[in-house]
Amino acid sequence: MRSALISLVVLFAAFSGQAVAEKRVALVIGNSTYQRAVQLANPSNDSADMTAKLQGLGFEVVSDKNLDLAGMRHTVRAFIEKLDGADMALFFYAGHGVQVNGTNFMVPVDAELSGYNDLDFEALPMDLVQSAMERSAKVNLIFLDACRDNPFAQNLARSMGTRSGSVGRGLARLGSGVGSLIAFATQPGNVALDGAGRNSPFTTALLADLGTPGQDIVRDLIDVRRDVLAATEGKQVPWENSSLTGEVILKPIQKEQPPPATSSVPPSSAPDNAVELAYWATIKDSTEKAFFEAYLQQYPAGAFAALAELKIQAIDTERKAKASDQTVPRELARVEPEPSAAAQLDSSLAVIKDPGAIALATQGELARLGCLAGLADGKWGSGSRKALQDFADRQGVKLASLEPTEELLERLKAVGNRVCPLVCGNGTEIHDNRCVPPANRLSAFDGTWKLVRRATTDCGSWRELHSTLYIHNGIVSSDSGFVGNVSSEGAINIKATFVHEGRKGGNTVTGVIKGDVGTGKFKGTGAGTGCSGKIVVQRM
Repeated sequence: MRSALISLVVLFAAFSGQAVAEKRVALVIGNSTYQRAVQLANPSNDSADMTAKLQGLGFEVVSDKNLDLAGMRHTVRAFIEKLDGADMALFFYAGHGVQVNGTNFMVPVDAELSGYNDLDFEALPMDLVQSAMERSAKVNLIFLDACRDNPFAQNLARSMGTRSGSVGRGLARLGSGVGSLIAFATQPGNVALDGAGRNSPFTTALLADLGTPGQDIVRDLIDVRRDVLAATEGKQVPWENSSLTGEVILKPIQKEQPPPATSSVPPSSAPDNAVELAYWATIKDSTEKAFFEAYLQQYPAGAFAALAELKIQAIDTERKAKASDQTVPRELARVEPEPSAAAQLDSSLAVIKDPGAIALATQGELARLGCLAGLADGKWGSGSRKALQDFADRQGVKLASLEPTEELLERLKAVGNRVCPLVCGNGTEIHDNRCVPPANRLSAFDGTWKLVRRATTDCGSWRELHSTLYIHNGIVSSDSGFVGNVSSEGAINIKATFVHEGRKGGNTVTGVIKGDVGTGKFKGTGAGTGCSGKIVVQRM
């Protein structure tokens, strides 16, 4: 018995004695003053405030702001030179970013990016920094507040023609090596808000929640997600991809423990809450008094000290009853504290939730997110698993299991808006997030649209022309002579006429609109005969 107790105490003393990373290095860049694109108000502030935050958490910070390409390369290189032997490396970037073919690029303030070939010469790939970190440091943390919508993506898409689909909104999902965590301001492929205050919503939450004493960074980021959801009214959902293999606590709680009165095994000089919680989870169901006495020696003012004393009293009571041949129910060995003591315990450990209740609550969250079509009944079957898999696929996350857990439930609660799209049938359509009978299908196309004609035959001196269309109740008009209509199914049929060198000519345009984009073709008539090509229509 004593050897088992000593082994247990030595085990947790070893855990609690784990040292805080001795070498922490961080790179912080914030670009605001763009010369050829919309300027951003907050990245300069974001980088300055994050630098101060990280220095307070023990990082040696390489930081700069409003950098051109040469400045960015110089700053990144200075950071990489400090990575050798680092226990923890961190990278924070705020500013414009673009993704092309799944690769993310940071945009310097002097970039123009008018064409695809400019990427290699005017932008810096983010994986340049990530790869260097993963080669050198044991733990790597990356925070990208660079998902802001910007004109660079539009310029690239316009210049790439038929390849424009490879230019995405926001940033692409990044893979991470073992020991890395990558946090985005919002889901991959979406755009984030710059914010109206001193900092962006994402950076504001990072400044508030990173480094919560004694708390693992995964829990920090759950708090970040909740703060951003609240600040943006559910419009922005921070997201992360992690391959960490253990807890990462940016600011451990250091407590000075008095030496034990009687023990040949010295306790750790600086245990933290995580170790104490793990220790208690191991012994809480034991009926051996020595384990609880050892806990009180290790943590005399611990969170479970009152409960440990009650456990000891219960065990003594049971032993006395047995000694006097009295029958004492074994439930006494599991005495729970009075409410006043229980209120001091961590509710996530003190309350063991019924698995059926967890399943029911998880189904309710999946229904709220639009992924579960049936009723929530607490019976976790194939329909619930399919709904959970649908959620995971649309969020771009991998789940270890399709079974309901408390951790999964917390993750679902942190998502503030619908994830799975509403699908309507039986002649209904979506309105205010509900399936309703159609009113006027033509009104779905009302608005201002951009028509792009790209010539594929000889059209004289031009290869691409842009026009603005106005659609109302299916009727098409424009300032450049186009008139026609759009059917309730989205079929486009419009014409324009012109006079060239005294001869009358025109264009006939046909195609189909789906959502906010339409495609089709055009053909010249009269003086324009022989000129033809493809068209793209986009809602403005």
